[in-house]
Amino acid sequence: MPVCGYPVSIFFIVVNEFCERFSYYGMRAVLVLYFRYFLRFDDDLATSIYHTFVALCYLTPILGAVVADSWLGKFKTIIYLSIVYAIGQVVMAVSAIHDITDTDRDGTPDNLTLHIVLSMVGLLLIALGTGGIKPCVAAFGGDQFQDHQAKQRSTFFSVFYLCINGGSLLSTIITPILRGQECGIHSQQKCYPLAFGVPAALMVVALVVFIIGSGMYHKTEPQGNIMLDVCKCIGFAIKNRFRHRSSSYPKRMHWMDWAEEKYEKLLIAQIKMVLKVLFLYIPLPMFWTLFDQKGSRWTLQATTMDGNFVRLQNHPTTVNPILILTLVPIMDSVVYPLIKKCGLNFTPLRRMTVGMFLAAMAFVAAALVQIQIDVSVYNTSTLCGSLGWHKEYAAKSLKCVCRYFCLHYKTHKHRFPKHLFLLISRATFTITNGANTCEYSREFGFGSSYTLLIPSHFCSESISGVEDIQPNSFHMGWQIPQYFLITCGEVVFSVTGLEFSYSQAPSNMKAVLQAGWLFTVAIGNFIVLIVAEIAQIEEQWAEFVLFASLLVAVCVIFSIMAYFYTYMDPAEIEAQFRDKGGKEESDKEELQMQKKDVVDHHNEDDEAKQTKM
Repeated sequence: MPVCGYPVSIFFIVVNEFCERFSYYGMRAVLVLYFRYFLRFDDDLATSIYHTFVALCYLTPILGAVVADSWLGKFKTIIYLSIVYAIGQVVMAVSAIHDITDTDRDGTPDNLTLHIVLSMVGLLLIALGTGGIKPCVAAFGGDQFQDHQAKQRSTFFSVFYLCINGGSLLSTIITPILRGQECGIHSQQKCYPLAFGVPAALMVVALVVFIIGSGMYHKTEPQGNIMLDVCKCIGFAIKNRFRHRSSSYPKRMHWMDWAEEKYEKLLIAQIKMVLKVLFLYIPLPMFWTLFDQKGSRWTLQATTMDGNFVRLQNHPTTVNPILILTLVPIMDSVVYPLIKKCGLNFTPLRRMTVGMFLAAMAFVAAALVQIQIDVSVYNTSTLCGSLGWHKEYAAKSLKCVCRYFCLHYKTHKHRFPKHLFLLISRATFTITNGANTCEYSREFGFGSSYTLLIPSHFCSESISGVEDIQPNSFHMGWQIPQYFLITCGEVVFSVTGLEFSYSQAPSNMKAVLQAGWLFTVAIGNFIVLIVAEIAQIEEQWAEFVLFASLLVAVCVIFSIMAYFYTYMDPAEIEAQFRDKGGKEESDKEELQMQKKDVVDHHNEDDEAKQTKM
């Protein structure tokens, strides 16, 4: 029985998505810190593995879509891969228990290889699980609606996206707090097991909730190995076209029509619909190239700004889910209806074009912020490496040992881990001179540089510091406009893209097209990874402008492609071909009957002649 016009099953799917997104983003929120400070990866390796993991999470949807549409169906695919997902989260939590290999009980794992192997296995299972169910959950939710519930289905995709960001918001607040606790059997350390364990528990909850609603779901059966059929059909069309490339053969309306000799016209029509949408997807990765940098480049930018954000929940990227939770209902309830009343045809592809343009403007704003930062911020070196040990003290063999966190250095080309700026600004150092030791502790301003003057009697009370470079004066609050612009772009681009992908997909290829949409995110992540390693632009603001310019160019190309795109009703097209197919079968049967009547008539004449004879 519908509730407020919506199928009851939708509520189980929405709760499932909220818990799953909490699990994913909660784990990811502390992942780079885990790489950097538990597994002891360097900055570059931690960043590279992080982006590779994210890219893999958006590549595996292709596998999930094939399994769902061709073999198990969406429901069973979600169940089985969710189990894999939950196991991966549990393995990650176990990999973070330092007591497993801490034989000397000093709080440090003695066998990092075991922890690294466990974490990599866990991440692989998580990538397979979260990626595999990505195209299925949204498409499965869309399957719950009837043809006359197009408006409710559109609202569902908006609510679905709200749940994604609601889970993201809460997890990025809660899991860092959990990580900040101290736990352990023999020694107390940062509680990564708890930070990974809670997301694992939420994934189990997501699985249980989804199973509870089993009896209420509308489950569409898989229609054979559709992906294999599609590949064979496309391959035959290309091969057949090449064979008949001579001008003596008549041309056909579409190159896929060259498969008509072997494959049904309905399948060919469905493939045409999918290829038509996939062609539109070609420019889309550039949007994600910019969008994903809000968690990397923009975080790096924040490290050079003034702001005592000592906890992860104060990370500027938290602004993104907060704005989405606010903007999605405003867009659906106010902005879109207002545009419609003004007589403007704000089609899905036009919305996506506007979203791309807003993302480009966000990077223009980021470039302006960077220019202001460069006015007041100078390059600072690693605190332990540039505290200004004067020559007269070099003979004392002074050794600077970072007891807690060091504030790392900032140069334009240095690659930072994602959450580096969150390290606390108070540091305690142990300074050694032979058998003598001295601890020194003080507050350090963000972006500042100091010279410490150490007296010969080696007493911490007499150590004085000279501020060479003043702390940053340009506040992190100036990043809010760029986050606002990129979030507006995300709302009109991503939410619309999810709905567009579903509405333009044939009935047996909806998960496949959803996977194609997610594949653009993976390509965007790879572009970020490549640029981060290869780009040689010295000024960060110039790099922001470059990305903005590239997206504007892509935006223009996409708008031209969208102008010539004709919206389809896959259900109507499929019905037409089924009707034609039925009529053709009926005509064939009638023709066969006529032939049989003619044969029977001839046989009767022959028998009559034989009787006369």
